[in-house]
Amino acid sequence: MAAQSLHEAGHAVHLFDAMPTVGRKFLLAGIGGLNLTHAEPFDNFVARYGARSLACRGWLERFGPQAVRDWAQGLGIETFVGSSQRVFPTDMKAAPLLRAWLHRLRQTAAGPAVIFHMRQRWTGDCFRVGDRWQLTFLSTEGLNSVRARAVVFALGGGSWARLGSDGAWTSWFESLGGRVQPLQPANCGFEVAVDGRKGWSEFLALRHAGKPLKNLALSFTDSLGHSFCRKGEFVLTETGVEGSLIYAVSALLRDEIGRRGAATFELDLRPDLSQEKLCAELSRPRGGKSLSNLLKARLGLCPTAIALLHELLGRDELADPTRLAERIKCLPVTAIAARPIDEAISTAGGLALESLTPGLMLREQPGLFCAGEMLDWEAPTGGYLLTACLASGKVAGESASDYLKQP
Repeated sequence: MAAQSLHEAGHAVHLFDAMPTVGRKFLLAGIGGLNLTHAEPFDNFVARYGARSLACRGWLERFGPQAVRDWAQGLGIETFVGSSQRVFPTDMKAAPLLRAWLHRLRQTAAGPAVIFHMRQRWTGDCFRVGDRWQLTFLSTEGLNSVRARAVVFALGGGSWARLGSDGAWTSWFESLGGRVQPLQPANCGFEVAVDGRKGWSEFLALRHAGKPLKNLALSFTDSLGHSFCRKGEFVLTETGVEGSLIYAVSALLRDEIGRRGAATFELDLRPDLSQEKLCAELSRPRGGKSLSNLLKARLGLCPTAIALLHELLGRDELADPTRLAERIKCLPVTAIAARPIDEAISTAGGLALESLTPGLMLREQPGLFCAGEMLDWEAPTGGYLLTACLASGKVAGESASDYLKQP
């Protein structure tokens, strides 16, 4: 997006990428359907960026959710709004959009075409030579030095290193005078502890890892008073939990684990039924049915939810209809660690926004701009990540163009 902005302003743009092809993480985001953005009201959309909402609002006011849809349409890609208000291309695929975008950038109607240089890995060298910046890249043919008046960095976070975003740039930007917050997993899964034991029992791990828990509610309040409560679904893993509902609360859980060493959230396995109704159903004579069959037949709980109750509750609680009903409505699960950063969908931390101007130029290094996930902001899945990456690229590209117009 930065390259597009500079291209449209008539500048000669050279795009360097360490990977063999462009947009590999963009294509990964499209597996299962490319969630481009979200159609909720703008103020609600901006609030999803948490502590960085104010800064991100500035980007999104210049290139927000509707602008993303208009941009896609301009590339010949129609979009639609799903039942969850998420916005997708009509064919749900990322590749056609990427192909159309690259074709547009290689055209010359708006000025010099964007020239792509693949398999070029930046070495971290970046210094002034007169009025230009000199960078060194390592390619299959050896070292290659390049000079430019303005440079836009979009180096990603630290997740999915095999696609290029390995976080190796952090120390280099500190040497350039930028303040870098440690990269942390975001939109990630968690490991759990049960009765002081790390992870699930062998039975639950073997029989139910990979199985979803649907139509439930998750609630969590951290030690600072921040609260979360939402309906949705997630998946049990061999060591814990992951999935959309877990990703949505992951920032709160991660930070609480950092403060307290653990974070306990509560599950409502039947949010559509009152505790009184559950207790009444559990108190009726079983008629020879086992507890598991009773929970399935009368309460509609799936086998994985039933197994989770057996995992987390003692015999006395399972045998008491009142206490069991209480736990079905409020089942505590303790998370003790986020999964490794390279498994995360995205990362938190990165180059502090305070090190940058509103136009995303390094305050200490005129002519160096930054965009995307390498900046210190985070957001849940649902189109928010991609929209803010595009918007920050737009801001950085336009600011670089303005910089180049200066004498």
